[in-house]
Amino acid sequence: MEETRPPLLEVQDLHVEFRVRDSTVRAVNGLSYTLAEGETLAILGESGSGKSVAAQAVMGILDSPPARVSRGAVRLRGEDLLALPERRRRRLRGDRIAMIFQDALSALNPVFTVGDQISEMFQVHRGMRRKAARAEAVELMDRVRIPSARQRLDDYPHQFSGGMRQRVMIAMALALEPDVLIADEPTTALDVTVQAQIMRLLRELQDEMNMGLVLITHDLGVVAGVADRIVVMYAGSAVEEAPVRELYRRPAHPYTVGLLRSVPRLDRGGEPLVPIKGSPPDPAALPAGCPFAPRCPRAEEICTRDRPAPARVGSGEHSAACHFAEEVYGAVSQ
Repeated sequence: MEETRPPLLEVQDLHVEFRVRDSTVRAVNGLSYTLAEGETLAILGESGSGKSVAAQAVMGILDSPPARVSRGAVRLRGEDLLALPERRRRRLRGDRIAMIFQDALSALNPVFTVGDQISEMFQVHRGMRRKAARAEAVELMDRVRIPSARQRLDDYPHQFSGGMRQRVMIAMALALEPDVLIADEPTTALDVTVQAQIMRLLRELQDEMNMGLVLITHDLGVVAGVADRIVVMYAGSAVEEAPVRELYRRPAHPYTVGLLRSVPRLDRGGEPLVPIKGSPPDPAALPAGCPFAPRCPRAEEICTRDRPAPARVGSGEHSAACHFAEEVYGAVSQ
């Protein structure tokens, strides 16, 4: 019998909390997902849903204290990253798993040239001499389509536009050709044309390297064009997971339905947008039952009392953590 290979990346029952004075803020509450080679998984949700904190936990770059991973596993090709010594995990960052941050200007060091910052990856992880590392940096800048790469090698981050700085970040993240790339809001604050260019570039590089991509965003438009699967997060946990087309066509969680109805669509011109009422719960005082119940138009007594487990609906790949997932799935056609 052929042995089943583990997923490229597996996040299982991840919990992250922050100890703040006399309270505990539960930022991530039992998040689980898998990622395959060459796949794009979008993690979608409002600000404060725990998307970026979960990504930092996967990368091992949380500020601790006050943050700590209280439970769970993060496996890269079957190897649990959370159980590794910090020195070993530091060697894996950039080499096998890398991250693009949402604010390139803050993520790049303002006192070093972009050439020095890119070439450092090759010097630290590959033991290259400075001249050879700088040659690799030029090649990478060409690869991400930064014009006049050799002439711009000694420029500083503030001398680049927002879109070009994001390309520098992509070059740094892909320098060592990692197996997994986590992109945290990679098109934030960029205009629509530049957003499309950045996403197209990421897709081309992903196809070239057969890399797994975790795309963290709140932009439903970006997700629709690039993702294979979507995990919808709310209050630190996954409330729905499905292939992208099925989730857009027939969502099975009231929160996902609310998200889709709160954005304009070309095929439904003239229809009023329907905002989700209320605000997300305080992560330091989460409700006992479903965290979305206080805002949910379908909530009943069981929703305030019992936290729903993910239930399968439709295809075998579609699940939603809702007591009435089957009813929502059957009633809604987006």
